[in-house]
Amino acid sequence: MRYLLRTAVVLSASALVLTGCAASGGGESGGEAGALKGSGSGDSCVIDATVPVGAALSLTGGAASYGESQQKGLELALEHLNAEDGVEYDLTIEDDGTDPRQAISVFEGFAANGTSAVIGPTLSNTAFQAQPVAQEAGLPVVAISNTAEGITAQGDFIFRDSLTEGQVIPQTIQAATEKLGLEKVVVMYSNDDAFTESGYEVMASSLEDSGVEILDTLTFSVSDTDFRSLLTAAKELQPDAIVVSALIEAAIPLVTQARELGIDQPIIGGNGFNNPQLMADAGEAAEDVIVGAAWNSASDSPENTEFMAAFEEKFGSAPDQFAAQAYTGLLVIDHAVRVNCSGERTDVQDGLTQVKDLATPLGSLTINADRDAEHPAVVQIVKDGSFAVMN
Repeated sequence: MRYLLRTAVVLSASALVLTGCAASGGGESGGEAGALKGSGSGDSCVIDATVPVGAALSLTGGAASYGESQQKGLELALEHLNAEDGVEYDLTIEDDGTDPRQAISVFEGFAANGTSAVIGPTLSNTAFQAQPVAQEAGLPVVAISNTAEGITAQGDFIFRDSLTEGQVIPQTIQAATEKLGLEKVVVMYSNDDAFTESGYEVMASSLEDSGVEILDTLTFSVSDTDFRSLLTAAKELQPDAIVVSALIEAAIPLVTQARELGIDQPIIGGNGFNNPQLMADAGEAAEDVIVGAAWNSASDSPENTEFMAAFEEKFGSAPDQFAAQAYTGLLVIDHAVRVNCSGERTDVQDGLTQVKDLATPLGSLTINADRDAEHPAVVQIVKDGSFAVMN
């Protein structure tokens, strides 16, 4: 098993190299053209050269908590895949810094060095800026946490295993409306981020479809941490619930301050709330928060049970949705490589179009004609400091 972690430097070819298992050539391995073609297919595929895969994750900056989980998921998947026969992978993980400029630089490096496929970046806003680099280079991308509409519309080399907000939020709103008898709500979202804006648009549409009145829509910046004035305005409207599209860095203080202000109405969050850090940092304030999710930690499928046990053994903590999606992302690439028994970019792209009913920790996963993932979603509620399936 070989694993290389690089921390990218914006607009610079230099990098701080940190070895994981053992240093290797990373994305530069694979040799001359054609070396990544093997024989056989599926489980019988054998490729003599190591297949280079890159990942751009937010290991620093505002989305670092997501990126850290993703890194662990990828490390575990790499360990498992490289224990199998036939295909070995080099994984190069670089920091996108939660910064589109840095992500572009990282993608340019992967495009130039022979990398077979790229995973990431962590946020949709960053992905929209970086993915055109890969599309132009004919470099397959598997997005593992980008839920905004339009991600895969950027080109035929762009795929994802993450469900869109449009796939998860409507189920969440419908379930919450039925369980809580919602009639009127206040909606809050950060209006300077593609992910949270996309989430808001789906929330508004889903609330309308469910016959729920939106009393007011309150906006804030993705960098804001003090929501007391907005929450006070929301409280005065006496809504049945507050519906929020925000990243975890805003979700934690928003939930905490809402409870401090005596707001006891339910809070319904988008995908950005899917992080154990919510419960760890918000504590009791996070109780009964409702969140739509693309992964059910309580699933008893063999794939999820094995993933959960292996993750806890390796890292000493339970995985979250972002780790599960990252782990699955590398499984999806492995499946695509084995379809044509090739790490050549166009062959991997073709293989990605043939992912159907793949057994993963996320459930049975299919890549549809729009290169988006289809697999089961789940509505969760925080109970006793943990996410539980809302019944």
